[in-house]
Amino acid sequence: MRDFLLDRLPTEADVDGQFAREGFVDGTGRAWRPDEPYRPNAFVWFHRPFLAEATVPGRLRVIHADERIVVVDKPHFLATTPRGIHVVESVVAKLRQQPGWEEIAPAHRLDRLTAGVLVLTIGRRWRAPYAGVFSSGQAEKTYEAIAPATASVQFPLTVTGRIEKTTGHLQAELVDGEPNSSTLVELVETNGRFGRYRLTPHTGKTHQLRLHLASLGIPIVDDPLYPAVRDVDPADFSTPLKLVARRLAFADPVDGTQRYFTSGVPLPWPDPDHVRTT
Repeated sequence: MRDFLLDRLPTEADVDGQFAREGFVDGTGRAWRPDEPYRPNAFVWFHRPFLAEATVPGRLRVIHADERIVVVDKPHFLATTPRGIHVVESVVAKLRQQPGWEEIAPAHRLDRLTAGVLVLTIGRRWRAPYAGVFSSGQAEKTYEAIAPATASVQFPLTVTGRIEKTTGHLQAELVDGEPNSSTLVELVETNGRFGRYRLTPHTGKTHQLRLHLASLGIPIVDDPLYPAVRDVDPADFSTPLKLVARRLAFADPVDGTQRYFTSGVPLPWPDPDHVRTT
């Protein structure tokens, strides 16, 4: 079994260390021994080691908590769920360390680069009701973004189009076909070259807000994907995407009460001489 696992697993899996800690177990929970014969079609269970992760700056603030949900104000760069190289530095991993929140799970999601209001359910029995609020479009979401000011577009404006994202591609695309996305874009104020926009999505496609503003020729400030992909170190927290999920409202699916939450994450104006790094 040791030879088999050394061949199958990457170096960072620390095969010998896992054996020493009895970290490899079978389906019954019995620890595998390194010298026992290889058994085909048998399961080997183990916890993968955490890779070193840079600590995300900013505070994960709990806005509200009750017996069914937890609502947080997520900082920029913090992943919603453990995924890829972002495991410990995720909302779910951090909140599950709290007693009674071991089964916490998001009812919806925010991109790692987007800050703001995020709702999570405390136990499995509440996941379907609250996830249904978001999947059915019953939640009212309002975002705030900073992007270039423009005289060529009249606001308010509703942007529609068909968005598709191919697995393995970083960017989503606007393609021909029946529209499946819609966003109301309102210009709130301007400051020199920049504008502060209120974005109200009527649908929830991947990267919808970022793609819609980029399609208007006003990509969100410090967006590493739109209109062009930039190679940014995941540990570089110097230029957060200027996008915040500012407000969220919905009727509670359990008791019918109106829920309303607001993010306090600041979204300051960029420096007047700010230039997008390519």
